[in-house]
Amino acid sequence: MLLLAAVLFLNYVDRGALPTAAHLIQSDLHLTIPQLGVLLSAFFWTYATIQIPVGWLAERHGAHRVLAIGLAIWALATMLVGVASSFVLLLVLRLMLGVGESVGFPCTSKILAAAVPNESLGTANGIIAFAYLLGPAAGMFLGGLLIEAYGWRVTFVVLGLLSLTWLWPWSRVAVQQRAAQPKSADVATLWMILRQPALWGSGLGHFSSNYTFYFMLSWLPLYLVRERGFSNLEMAQLASSAYLVNAVFAMGGGWAIDRYIARSGSANFGYKVVMGGTHLGAIVCMLCMALGPRSVALASIFVYQALCGLQSPGVFAIAQILAGPAAAGRWVGIQNTLGNLAGIIAPALTGFIVDWTGHFTLAFVFAAGVGVLGFAGWVLMIPQIRELDWQAQTAGRSSMASTRLG
Repeated sequence: MLLLAAVLFLNYVDRGALPTAAHLIQSDLHLTIPQLGVLLSAFFWTYATIQIPVGWLAERHGAHRVLAIGLAIWALATMLVGVASSFVLLLVLRLMLGVGESVGFPCTSKILAAAVPNESLGTANGIIAFAYLLGPAAGMFLGGLLIEAYGWRVTFVVLGLLSLTWLWPWSRVAVQQRAAQPKSADVATLWMILRQPALWGSGLGHFSSNYTFYFMLSWLPLYLVRERGFSNLEMAQLASSAYLVNAVFAMGGGWAIDRYIARSGSANFGYKVVMGGTHLGAIVCMLCMALGPRSVALASIFVYQALCGLQSPGVFAIAQILAGPAAAGRWVGIQNTLGNLAGIIAPALTGFIVDWTGHFTLAFVFAAGVGVLGFAGWVLMIPQIRELDWQAQTAGRSSMASTRLG
């Protein structure tokens, strides 16, 4: 658990490095705002599109090995940003970073679903979420200090080297598999997974959750500096503090849901209340950041991060519960593909909106609108949050086929 938490912590430290240094990179390489938006978005072009094959690889060839290979790729991409001198080279490295980091959630979800009982998945995912949400906080704070002292190029080299150190302890870990666990393809086919209404509900909810999160992750530093008048050091302190709040609430939220379920509560009711309530609250926060005065906007940033933290364990715990050990890798791969389309759209669209209007107001209003879709996905489109019986569905399909043949 500690190493899984650590790898996703490093995952988010490295992907958050470019937004932290965006204003300096833009100035040094003479990039336009739309070009900057494309770079922030480009990571998700590869990250989102190969989630499904990565989920298949994790189930067929071992999540342990696939996770290590992915980290090596993204660490190298991070280091090479430090020597990049053009928009095109930065674009290639962002695409490479997306390939490497795409392994994170399908592999960790496969391992968790196979090793952790459903009634403890909230806490397990809370620990994982604490780590990956702490990543932007640590990345922005550490990155801000390194940039201030040594410049943005050295910062990327240091962060990439830091990620590579994870490979040594991971190489010494043997991931235990359940005895007699059936192979996924023997139980749940891809077509069976795609036919589940719950998959599309969780995918839409994940898209909405990610849209606001990646919008904030990509543009919060620039918003604080240019729209609200904070210095670079103040920006790093405020943004890292906000993400620290996010991480703490993620761990607390996962633990609270598990305690509720342990006291004979319904996983369906508990998760839907949390996911629905946090989306409604996030809508209000987006509007306050768009239209409120400086103090209200600043307070809304912290409230939003708390709400985001509360919902984070549910994003993957719900998928792991629904899919179970038989299909968690592929389910999360599909859900993460749908969810991370937001990463393609949000940074680039925001860049064009800000370039067109000169402000972030319309971008925040649009993010609030996307929050409505998230409420519908998590609360209305998922019939019940409980483990699907893949064997029964397979038996039912075989029975129907026999009837037709008869």
